[in-house]
Amino acid sequence: MNDKNKTFSEGSPAEPSKKPFWLCLSLSEMSASQWESLCDGCGLCCLTKLEDEDTGELVYTRVVCEWSDPETAACSDYANRSVNVPGCVALTPERVAEFDWLPDTCGYRRVHQGRDLADWHPLKSGDRRSVKQRHQGLHGIRLVVDQPGLDYEDYVIPDPD
Repeated sequence: MNDKNKTFSEGSPAEPSKKPFWLCLSLSEMSASQWESLCDGCGLCCLTKLEDEDTGELVYTRVVCEWSDPETAACSDYANRSVNVPGCVALTPERVAEFDWLPDTCGYRRVHQGRDLADWHPLKSGDRRSVKQRHQGLHGIRLVVDQPGLDYEDYVIPDPD
């Protein structure tokens, strides 16, 4: 039998995977470009969050830093985000589990939990604009840019998922 006529049963190791990489690889197995592509660009991780000191409950505000671009929901200086905003947290495959504040729609969180990406995620829709078109993330929130003297409690919002 020549190679063209070989057939493989479902799940055979010799069969090329038909599943997308995010359903086949763990976060730590992904290449840097695969990892970065999991970010849907929603910007929800950039919302200022408040934690109740007594209960540990976390709430979101509609406040973003000055580097957040409300039109694109992206950081306008991503490469220097940790320098520009010392409290900006670098998300890595090893740290996803500890960031329980990531929204339930977050691609990193969903893959870590063994779930598929949301239908509007650019990797599934094939269109980077799908996040904005579906009013996901920062695109569905009336944002306030952080400034000195701002009382964050005045800007608390329901969970943005």
